[in-house]
Amino acid sequence: MKRLKSAIPLTILLFIIYIVFSGSLSTYDIVTGIVVSITVSTIFSTFVISNPNKILNFKRWLYLLEYALYYFFVAEVKCHLDVMYRILHPKLPVKPGIVAVPYNVSTDYAITAVANSITNTPGTVVVDIDTSKKTYYVHWIYVKTTKPDKAREEISSIFEKYAMKIFD
Repeated sequence: MKRLKSAIPLTILLFIIYIVFSGSLSTYDIVTGIVVSITVSTIFSTFVISNPNKILNFKRWLYLLEYALYYFFVAEVKCHLDVMYRILHPKLPVKPGIVAVPYNVSTDYAITAVANSITNTPGTVVVDIDTSKKTYYVHWIYVKTTKPDKAREEISSIFEKYAMKIFD
């Protein structure tokens, strides 16, 4: 029963990913997507999903939607504009450096989601993660602070807020 509860949501997710990346709704792609999704999720669902009840929680999906909207339409736009400003400015105002950014999330999925969010946001890249110290090491295009708690507030706190609601 646990395998089935884990496999169904994973099958749906894999099918959506397959269709998006194939870029086609032909009969062949739909049938192939279904077969591949069912096969892969049956084999790997217990490795990928440790608690199937979490994935069936509707509130987590709403937080995911809210996060996606915030990330793509607020955080990304703001950071792209900031990087464009730095590129186009005659004096190129950059002050690059690597800062330690502590994190408070606990699951591997949440840690990875926050690290990916930081890296995918222009101007910051996670270069290392120290799980024993619960710290990301982030290359920042313009270091505003080297104090870990202040850097966390500037770089990752909003991503952590959503990651906790979705994954922890």
